[in-house]
Amino acid sequence: MPTWALFVWLAIGAIAGLIARNFIGGTPPFGKAGDMILGVAGGVVGGYLTALFGIGAGGTVGGLIVTCLAALAGALLLVWLSNRLKVQR
Repeated sequence: MPTWALFVWLAIGAIAGLIARNFIGGTPPFGKAGDMILGVAGGVVGGYLTALFGIGAGGTVGGLIVTCLAALAGALLLVWLSNRLKVQR
């Protein structure tokens, strides 16, 4: 895996975290920065899984689209989980 791919996953993940919050809705338990961190985590995991399974060719437009979708899916899952697991006040 090239090093630049990790940086692309980080950037896409941060944006995906913010988009995921808009889809999920509600008040973010960790703020916008927390959503971005969850998005980065989702982006890294999603990007790693797509590379592991050989989905999308690296460095191509199709690979970038698959990475964006995987990052968004991972971010949606993690943001949804953060809503479910937050401490009720």
